[in-house]
Amino acid sequence: MEYRNLGQSGLKVPVLSFGAGTFGGSGPLFSHWGTTDVEEARRLVDICLEAGVNLFDTADVYSAGASEEVLGQAIKGRRNDVLISTKASLPTGDGPNDWGSSRSRLIGSVEAALKRLGTDHIDIFQLHAFDASTPVEEVVSTLDQLVKDGKLRYIGVSNFSGWQIMKSLAAADRNGWTRYVANQVYYSLIGRDYEWDLMPLGKDQGLGALVWSPLGWGRLTGKISRGKPLPEGSRLHETADFGPPVEEELLYRVVDALQILAEETGKTVPQVAINWLTSRPTVSSVIIGARNEEQLRQNLGAVGWSLTREQIGTLDAASAVTAPYPHFPYRRQEGFARLNPPIAG
Repeated sequence: MEYRNLGQSGLKVPVLSFGAGTFGGSGPLFSHWGTTDVEEARRLVDICLEAGVNLFDTADVYSAGASEEVLGQAIKGRRNDVLISTKASLPTGDGPNDWGSSRSRLIGSVEAALKRLGTDHIDIFQLHAFDASTPVEEVVSTLDQLVKDGKLRYIGVSNFSGWQIMKSLAAADRNGWTRYVANQVYYSLIGRDYEWDLMPLGKDQGLGALVWSPLGWGRLTGKISRGKPLPEGSRLHETADFGPPVEEELLYRVVDALQILAEETGKTVPQVAINWLTSRPTVSSVIIGARNEEQLRQNLGAVGWSLTREQIGTLDAASAVTAPYPHFPYRRQEGFARLNPPIAG
């Protein structure tokens, strides 16, 4: 397993990490992801650690905290062998203080997560969404104090826009507070929006990407292809509206290219899709999920080998879309491109 620095921090994280969204699955979304109990979770953690995957990602909203509870029990007795990443800020109830990133909410959320996880610290804590109702100074100063208290080791964000991240980093820099070093983002061959603003920001400001849904919300598993209907058992029948949208032709174009490269490399479609992500700038770790041991072992096969430059170019071309304004002049016109060349294909 390859290990990379998380952004410009000194924390080494594996290039593949494990998403515990399937642990304790319940509710209209997470029950379709998986319903892994403690015994099976321990087995999946065993397999991960054997492969060198020691970073496990969860969140307080995953099955109303059950994911954190199951993960905490699954790693019991081996806390020093793992890194825990979790998130807070999204609504967990109907009360006025059951959502957001106020000082009160963050302190309460961290304390509750520590209890569910059965630990005294969280290695990577991320805000799950931007709270426009709370001043960034209140948010960042609270996280800084939680770091100083030893309850959090590193902090980051997820699902933020570029200006929201920069406003927060500016507040941290003005006041000498702890900076964000992680950005948990949606990024896949059928969803490359991360590259327009957030990737250049990450490179400039030292934020490492933790990639969620690397298979495009389950669309790049090899079960969907041109002219082939969605399988009856696919979770997309129930969960598609929860995830990032994708144009049908783009999906089929990417799948066509993945199938060709899977044959060339002797790998599977998802292994090729995940491997492509590991080669992208600013990516620190790709979060893989699995409902069972077979899926996990297959996803672990996405590393330990490399696509050729030509094969990467094939995937780049198949997944390319027209950049939105103001980015497209920098991709199309020589004068613009000379001023600000892209950092990714």
